[in-house]
Amino acid sequence: MQTLAWSLFDPAAGQGGRQFAEIGIALLLSTLIGAERAIQQKSAGLRTHTLVGVGSALFMEVSQHGFNSVLGLDQVSFDPSRVAAQIVSGIGFIGGGLIFVRRDAVRGLTTAATVWLTCAIGMACGGGLPLLAVAATLVHFLVVRGYPWVTRRIPALASVGQADVRLTYRAGEGVLPRVLEHCTDKGFRVLQVHVDSRERVARSGWGAEGADDADVRDATRTVRLEIDGPGNANDLVGALAEFDGVLDVAAHATDSAD
Repeated sequence: MQTLAWSLFDPAAGQGGRQFAEIGIALLLSTLIGAERAIQQKSAGLRTHTLVGVGSALFMEVSQHGFNSVLGLDQVSFDPSRVAAQIVSGIGFIGGGLIFVRRDAVRGLTTAATVWLTCAIGMACGGGLPLLAVAATLVHFLVVRGYPWVTRRIPALASVGQADVRLTYRAGEGVLPRVLEHCTDKGFRVLQVHVDSRERVARSGWGAEGADDADVRDATRTVRLEIDGPGNANDLVGALAEFDGVLDVAAHATDSAD
């Protein structure tokens, strides 16, 4: 029994402390990347990235140590790089499932690339290159967190971004045509318009002595615009807020490649 237990955890058989440490490092690094994606509310988040990183590390461990028992046999050839090549090919199925096209706007590219990078980080950990894995993880955070800050300050590098603009305005004053025209003038393309109608009840004469407490019904509209373009969504919101008849406006900017 002791001989069997020792053989299971024999470092020479690829099941020693080093291998467990490599998988642990892959777990830590892929969790950090997955947490960042989850905070950004992307389709592939914490669990997906963590499983991809740990799974890739395990594949590399199997590639290096899983065939030790047959290496001493005659006429046995062994190429550990073949498993690594198959990992790179197989991860494309997960990445491809995260990418979709909607009205000529491609989404999911950054998340798919992040899954691909997490796979490489896991392979590096399983292949005994933890320092390179840590460096690649730092590069990930530099790119996904630092590059948007740079592109916002260099207009020539800015990619086409998407935004959802939610606007509430008084009906019957021609507000929506002016809003759409302004978006077009600022370089945005309106992809879709969703309009919800409702009635807002406003009471006049509050606090005024002798004033009639009559109900005044104001027909309002709430519209959601899906737009994309190289402009700044926050600047657009500020301009639309100054329009006569606009009661409320807010925008949520998204990166179409994410």
